[in-house]
Amino acid sequence: MAALIMVRPDRDWQSSGGLFDWTLEYLIPRLSDEKTAEWLRAIVEENLGNLWIPDLPDEAQEEIFDLLRTGVVAAAAHELPPTAVDQLRELVALTY
Repeated sequence: MAALIMVRPDRDWQSSGGLFDWTLEYLIPRLSDEKTAEWLRAIVEENLGNLWIPDLPDEAQEEIFDLLRTGVVAAAAHELPPTAVDQLRELVALTY
């Protein structure tokens, strides 16, 4: 199953459902806003396969971008194959 993260209105990232879920599961325990964390958890549990970051509060958007920029690639390098890590680098680039 393909999945989609809308990073900004003109920037989106597509991945496999597994990598999408891994990315949200990376973010969930690190988010300070519990409401946003609960929303991401529901997306994973309900297998919705898409996240529109622009629909989230501005503070949550910035926190997600910061978490992606500062740690997701390093975490993925320990757990995922190189092709997945490369895809996550593409996601991080879209946050700028």
